[in-house]
Amino acid sequence: MSMKAVELYEKDFYRWAIHNADLLSAGEVAKADIRHIAEEIRDMGSRERRELLSRLRVLLAHLLKWQAQPEHQSRSWRVTILNQRHEIAALLDEMPSLRRSLEEAQATAYRRAVEMAAAETGFPRTSFPKECPFSLNKALDTRFWPK
Repeated sequence: MSMKAVELYEKDFYRWAIHNADLLSAGEVAKADIRHIAEEIRDMGSRERRELLSRLRVLLAHLLKWQAQPEHQSRSWRVTILNQRHEIAALLDEMPSLRRSLEEAQATAYRRAVEMAAAETGFPRTSFPKECPFSLNKALDTRFWPK
């Protein structure tokens, strides 16, 4: 790997990515910036996981608000809940191995969702259940609406 590849990576990521994709497509693996390519692939996986967990957090917060404030249920909340469910489903369809990560991180996502729901409703955090009242399957089910 040349110094130029390192400089390119640090100064113009897009150009670096295109250049390395061209090298790999041409079978010139030895000329490619393999160290940074491997790093970027790892980072891509982490970004996808973070997006999935962020969507779960938003979904759980809205389900809590839906349940806690039935008088404020709106089309906007319904759309947000459905959108998060659909986006999570799409991500899991593309990357089914992330379902386990979602299951493992549900408790953490729920704690953060409680913070969000408390901030948005003005209710104390203690007014929400300590443990997530929705199974992952229920939370993702487009027919489920908590009461």
